[in-house]
Amino acid sequence: MAKITFSFTLTLLTTLFLTSLATETFLNSANGTPFKLGTEKLSHFQFYWHDTQSGSNPTSITIVKPPPPVSPTTGFGTVNMIDNPLTDKPENGSKLLGRAQGFYGLASQEEMGLLMAMNFVFVTGRYNGSTLTVLGRNPVSQKVREMPVIGGTGLFRFARGYVQATTYTSNAQTRDAVVKYNVYVLHY
Repeated sequence: MAKITFSFTLTLLTTLFLTSLATETFLNSANGTPFKLGTEKLSHFQFYWHDTQSGSNPTSITIVKPPPPVSPTTGFGTVNMIDNPLTDKPENGSKLLGRAQGFYGLASQEEMGLLMAMNFVFVTGRYNGSTLTVLGRNPVSQKVREMPVIGGTGLFRFARGYVQATTYTSNAQTRDAVVKYNVYVLHY
């Protein structure tokens, strides 16, 4: 019994020692900031997200159809991939500010509730090439839905914040929608 306890203790101490060395090496290699952070600022953006499932050039396509029976009210299990335009006004053809690229899945059995994972990829002005990442729940039947901004790239490194989505127009037959997004994001 003493040999087993000694062996176990020795193994445990060796593992802890090696783990502390690995942690110390990691901490030393990450020590220092590879870039200088400026003053954090709050930015507010407003744009329109165009989800087009109809026509010859859809920006949202179903990539996963759930097995029957599919709820006609919730569509539970359906997943769409998106490359939706973000524009300055709600009309088609208004100035393109960027694209929403990612996917959403119908994730609720009780209501039309989406799980959204998307990047807002900006293509104009100062933020051209920068992105914001949104990941969260979107209960479509609510007037205003809030989802978190969990990160970003370019001018939005270390971004955090939230978006508020409000449906501007929707068509039950075509399943096309235009949604107004207000984005509030802290970044450096």
